[in-house]
Amino acid sequence: MNYGKELIIDMHDCDVKTFTRKSIKKFMVDLCDLIKMKREDLYFWDDYGVPEKYKQKENHTSGISAVQFILTSNIVIHTLDKTGNCYVDIFSCKPFNANTALKFTKNWFKGTVKQYKVFKRM
Repeated sequence: MNYGKELIIDMHDCDVKTFTRKSIKKFMVDLCDLIKMKREDLYFWDDYGVPEKYKQKENHTSGISAVQFILTSNIVIHTLDKTGNCYVDIFSCKPFNANTALKFTKNWFKGTVKQYKVFKRM
């Protein structure tokens, strides 16, 4: 039985100006519209409002993480401000065009796709 698919994207050399809550929220809205997914709650995890001494300072932890729940699963993003890397996972039981989502994501963050993989969930 097919339980959907997951697109996993690793990008480098992204435009870090796209690594904001406002930009990521717009990305989620536009991506969901493009691949015809019904958006539910969106959650962010970052240093917004955190005192300077408690902010993440390591290359692999400084950035924004967001989860966009969709009716049929979720879209997760992790950005790394200091390296310009961005990691996106799109998982849905509802069919979607992975190539369309990949191209849109690459263009949005203006990065270089280092690797991507589409998994069929069984």
